[in-house]
Amino acid sequence: MPASRTAAYAALLTVVALTATGCGDNVQSGDTRGGTPSTSPSPTRTNSSPNQEEQMKIQIAIGNQRFQATILDSAAGRDLIAQLPLTIDMTDHGSVEKTGPLPAPLSLDGQPDGADPDAGDVGYYAPGNDLVFYYGDQSYFPGIVIIGRLDGDAASRIVDMDGAITATVEARAG
Repeated sequence: MPASRTAAYAALLTVVALTATGCGDNVQSGDTRGGTPSTSPSPTRTNSSPNQEEQMKIQIAIGNQRFQATILDSAAGRDLIAQLPLTIDMTDHGSVEKTGPLPAPLSLDGQPDGADPDAGDVGYYAPGNDLVFYYGDQSYFPGIVIIGRLDGDAASRIVDMDGAITATVEARAG
């Protein structure tokens, strides 16, 4: 291969490599100076652990017990925080979850059609407009939205609470 062709080929490979890795791409959404603007949607969070700045903390009081939970920074999570403080009468379902009605629906923007919550998840059951504390094994079900996670041993402590409960939920400072 002639030297000029080799140099052109190397330059082309460098441009392709930089473009593929995002290096050298200074185009921001809506900025057409450097080429076509990005129109890809923002990534959505599913059940992965969020960064600290993407979390909100709540405190839950049931009887004389206190729990903390971390709420994901999602449309549904922000809607829940906006409704606090709340006192919710919750019933037990199948010895796996405590559920109670919220005063207003939570946004489902960016959420999947359903979820398979783990013990310790905080959820929202959209068809019933219920806040849910999962403490046992629940399978995938349409309408479930995972909005956060109980901190520490809260799920194992809720296991010992038979029947209906009353939960007071507040935003936690700091």
